[in-house]
Amino acid sequence: MIPTAEQFDLVVIGGGPGGYCAALYGASAGLKVAMIEKDALGGTCLNRGCIPAKAFLETASVYRHVASAAEFGIEAGSPSVNFAKTQERKQAIVSGLVNGIAAMCKGRKVDVFNGTGSLGPDHTVTVSMKDGSTTELSGDAVMLASGSVPRLIPNFERGGPIMTSDEVLDLDVVPDRVVVIGGGAIGCEFASTFSDLGAKVTILEGLPKILPGLDDDVANVVVRSFKKRKIGISTGVMVTGHTPNDSGGTTVHFGDDEHLDTDAVIVSVGRRPFADELGLEGTGVKVDDRGFVEVDEYCRTGEDGVYAVGDLIDTPQLAHVGYAEAILVIKHILGEGPMPVMYDKVPWAIYCHPEVAFAGLAEQQARDAGHDVVAASHPFKFNSRAQIVGEPDGLCKIIAEKNADGTAGKILGVHMVGPWATEQLSGGYLAVNWEATVAEVAEFIQPHPSLTELFGETVLTLTGRNFNG
Repeated sequence: MIPTAEQFDLVVIGGGPGGYCAALYGASAGLKVAMIEKDALGGTCLNRGCIPAKAFLETASVYRHVASAAEFGIEAGSPSVNFAKTQERKQAIVSGLVNGIAAMCKGRKVDVFNGTGSLGPDHTVTVSMKDGSTTELSGDAVMLASGSVPRLIPNFERGGPIMTSDEVLDLDVVPDRVVVIGGGAIGCEFASTFSDLGAKVTILEGLPKILPGLDDDVANVVVRSFKKRKIGISTGVMVTGHTPNDSGGTTVHFGDDEHLDTDAVIVSVGRRPFADELGLEGTGVKVDDRGFVEVDEYCRTGEDGVYAVGDLIDTPQLAHVGYAEAILVIKHILGEGPMPVMYDKVPWAIYCHPEVAFAGLAEQQARDAGHDVVAASHPFKFNSRAQIVGEPDGLCKIIAEKNADGTAGKILGVHMVGPWATEQLSGGYLAVNWEATVAEVAEFIQPHPSLTELFGETVLTLTGRNFNG
C-alpha cells in the first residue's frame, strides 16, 4: 500500500454493467467505493451496445406497426424513416440513463474518477486522469471490470463503409444495402433492424447456420422469418476482403469467388476482452492466451483480494451476467457465503424480429449431455393474444428429463421465439433454475388471453394431457 494513496474498501476499474453494479450494490451495503471509468458511465452496454441497439430495434418495430396499421383498421398511409430523429431519440435515452447512473453514484457517495486505471502490487491502482493528472488509489479489494471491444477480421479495417457495432450506432441514415458479417445474436439484431427499415440486407456467416447454439427448432423460425423478409443468408462462407468504390460503398468478396456490392458493412464477429490497459505488473492476476482474466467460481483472480467480472472473463458476455457476478463479488467481500453463478442456466435474449429467449439446455445439448429427454412445443399461431397483436410466428419449446416410467420430470430447458419472447422467459427461467418438474409447473395458472399461456400449455402437454393444441 502506498501511504499517500487514498484508501477505499473497494476500487472498481470500469464503469460498465459489472462495474457500476458492484459500486452501487457495494455502497448500499456500506462499503466505501471508488469507480474508475475512462469514457461514459454505463460502458459498452449503455453507450455502444445493448441500449442503443434496442432503441434502433424499437424504431424498426414502430415502422412495422405503422406499415401494417391498415390491417387493424387504421389508415395511416405509407411510413417513412427519419433516421436522424431515431439517432436523436436514441442518444436522449442513453444520456438520460448515463446521467441516472451518475446521480445514483453521487447519492450513494461512490467516488467516480474519470480516467484509466491500472493495477499494480499491493492493491494499488494508478489513475491517469482525463485532465492529464495522475492519482493513486488503494483498496482492500479491487475489481477489474474493463469490459470488451469488437473483434476485427483481416482486410476489414474500420473506416468508410466498414463498421463495427461501435460505428453503426452513430448512423443517421439507413443505408440502401447492408452486408452483415457474422450471424450471431448481434449480427441478426442489426440485420433485422435495417431490413425492417427498408435496407437490402445480406448475412454472411462462416458456420453452417446462423444463431449457433440455439435449439434448432427455434433457430429455424428466425431463418424462415428472415427469408420471408428477403434477408439474404449465406452460411459456411468466409469473407476474404473488399474493394471500395467511388460512391462511398464497397464490394465484399467471400466464398468461392463470390462478391456483393453494398453501401455498408457491419462486422459482427464477437467481442474480445479488453485487458490492454489494466497494467497488472507485479500482481498474481493471470491473463490467458485469448485475453481473458482467469478467475475461479467466485470471480477471484490469482491475486488475493482482486476480482474480475463481466466481458473481461470467460463467461457469457451478457450485461445481466455481469450484474450477477458483481453482486456475487460484493457478497463474497462481505463474507456472506454466496452461491456461484450457474452459467449453464442464465437467461439469454436476442431482440431481432421475431425475438428469441431461452434458459437451460437445448434438446440436442440435453441428449449430448447424456439425458434421456422428452420435448414438447406449441406454436404462437394458435395463441389468441398472438393473433390479436398480429404476431403469430414462433413457438415455445420445453425439454424435460424422462422419468423411469416414461413421464416428463425435471425441466431442463425452456426456449421461446416469437412476440415479446424476451419479456416472457421469467417463468421458464425460474423453472429451470429451481429444477422444477413438469408436474409442479403444470399446476400454475396463466392469465387469459396472454402470450405466456403458451408456456403453460407447453408444460401441460408434457403431462400427457392438454386442451389447446
